[in-house]
Amino acid sequence: QVQLVESGGGLVQPGGSLRLSCAGSGRTFSGYPMGWFRQAPGKEREFVATTRWIGGDAYTQYYTESLKGRFTVSRGRDRNTVSLQMNSLMPEDTAVYYCAASSSRGLTSMYIRKTENYDYWGQGTQVTVSS
Repeated sequence: QVQLVESGGGLVQPGGSLRLSCAGSGRTFSGYPMGWFRQAPGKEREFVATTRWIGGDAYTQYYTESLKGRFTVSRGRDRNTVSLQMNSLMPEDTAVYYCAASSSRGLTSMYIRKTENYDYWGQGTQVTVSS
C-alpha cells in the first residue's frame, strides 16, 4: 500500500518558522516528482513547491513565485522523503499542507504545478500562523 505521511505542522507566530516532512512508503519515489500543495479554508488546493529529478542524484526545485525566498523544498537522502522549510511565516500561510507524489517523470514546469498530475497524496498537516 502506497502511503505518504506528513509531519511537522502546528501553530506558529507570524515571522516564525516550521519544517514539514513527508515520508513515502509502498513504492520507490526516487526519480519521481514529490512536493507540496496547500489548501486554505474556502479556497482551492494550490501548488507550493516540488522537486523533479534531472538525472544522476540531482533534483531541481519549482516554487510558486510568491513563496520563493521564504520556502525551501528538498528531497531526503533516500529520495523517498521530501521536506518543506518555511520561514518568515505570515497569517496568509495558514492552510492544510499536503505532500504529493507523481508517477510521471516527464512533467514539464507548467504541468508539474498541477494537482491532477499527482497520483499520491498525504492526509495533510495543519499549519496555523497566528499571534
